[in-house]
Amino acid sequence: MSVYDAVIIGAGVTGCAAARELSRYRLHVCVLDKEEDICTGTSKANSGLVHAGYDAVPGTLKARMNVLGNRKMDVLAEELDIPFRRNGAVVLCREGQNEAELVRLMEQGYKNGVPGLRLLRGEELHRMIPVAADDVKAALLAPGAGIICPFRLTAGLAENACTNGVEFWMDCPVRQIDKQEDGYCLHTGKGKIRTRCVINAAGIYADVFNNMVSEEQLRITPRRGEYLLLDKRAGSYTQHTIFQMPGPMGKGVLITPTVHGNLLVGPTAQDVPDRDAVCTTAEGLSQVQKKSMDGIKALPLHETITSFAGLRAHEDGGDFVIGEAKGAPGFFNAAGIESPGLSAAPAIGCELAGMTAAYLNAREKQEFTAVQKNIFSAAQASAEELRMKIKENPAYGNVICRCETVTEGEIVEAIRRKPGARSLDGVKRRTRTGMGRCQSGFCMPKVMEILCRELGLTPSQVTKAGGTSYLLNGDSGKAGGR
Repeated sequence: MSVYDAVIIGAGVTGCAAARELSRYRLHVCVLDKEEDICTGTSKANSGLVHAGYDAVPGTLKARMNVLGNRKMDVLAEELDIPFRRNGAVVLCREGQNEAELVRLMEQGYKNGVPGLRLLRGEELHRMIPVAADDVKAALLAPGAGIICPFRLTAGLAENACTNGVEFWMDCPVRQIDKQEDGYCLHTGKGKIRTRCVINAAGIYADVFNNMVSEEQLRITPRRGEYLLLDKRAGSYTQHTIFQMPGPMGKGVLITPTVHGNLLVGPTAQDVPDRDAVCTTAEGLSQVQKKSMDGIKALPLHETITSFAGLRAHEDGGDFVIGEAKGAPGFFNAAGIESPGLSAAPAIGCELAGMTAAYLNAREKQEFTAVQKNIFSAAQASAEELRMKIKENPAYGNVICRCETVTEGEIVEAIRRKPGARSLDGVKRRTRTGMGRCQSGFCMPKVMEILCRELGLTPSQVTKAGGTSYLLNGDSGKAGGR
């Protein structure tokens, strides 16, 4: 039986943020996830936004964690060497809509501590947001909003946690949690694990684990959001993130550039009973197309290269649930972490780590390493940087993904890191292979070859995303899996 001071359930951005912050202490910590890789749930399918914090109700955990997380993002992005840009966000108000709602959002933002909010009108509005339709009469500007890569943020947090001693157990589902006098016993797919503390960051399954030990039951409803991703040729359509007036199900369909130069449109918001319902639907994508064109001009939807869907963890109370579960000492929840969960993750991680360290009376390390170097990027490197890298290792001169200019050296680096890529999607999230216009049409066989070589696999053992998602069917070479 393995024994830890603290076990984190869930290797999404919240769990990895908590792991990184806990790695500052002299504690034996591990992260468990039922999937084959980090960042495979809500964290991999979202808008990639760092929200300013004006739309959360004052006094809620969403409001506090959003604003604190936003403030932490500049330093965190620098320490983890990940792309982050404060591009600003606007909420558009059209003729016939209630401009008082913009004023309400602005005043709400002031109460939450959001800096720089102001209203735009007339010539200034249309000069700053040239794609706004002629009938847009006002807009709320939040200059502190930003865009980030959710994959690299999660991976950077996980890698830095590993650097500082945290262990990651993948393909390790938690099936039961038993209370004990001195902590908890977790029954997992890899045997029993004893721990003094548990951090429950299990996303849409967080209520399941809370309800195993707590006197207060939680209920999470999966809320599906569908997106369209447009080619980089459409990436300059807008520099700002554009929101429409919010509704009862959230912020509505948005349009935003990404840090990698694409344009992202979505999401929908549909409550679904199935916790694995991450399929896109004709109805949902049609809704994205229709609603995205409200209030803006000539959106180039013909540049769409792919679509995807993700699930948000909506808890019945409508707020984040962060803290010790009732009647379960040392069991700390991070439940109902829906939007603005990505923005709030750095703050939530600090909050959870602080609670856990206090409970365990843990001491901080002197040797904590805060800086984590990102995977080298040939696409972002200067000619001289690339020349020196190729001189050091010729694999960085062998381009595998032509759409995104990803080299063999980068793919090998992604696999060899800890926690490293073990599947096609794992490589994709870390390096962007297959994220370009051809969507893996050319690079997939080469990436499979590298995975086989590095991991000692046969081609028929390589998966798209772990489990039984095999890319080849036996020896025939026919496409199979999911």
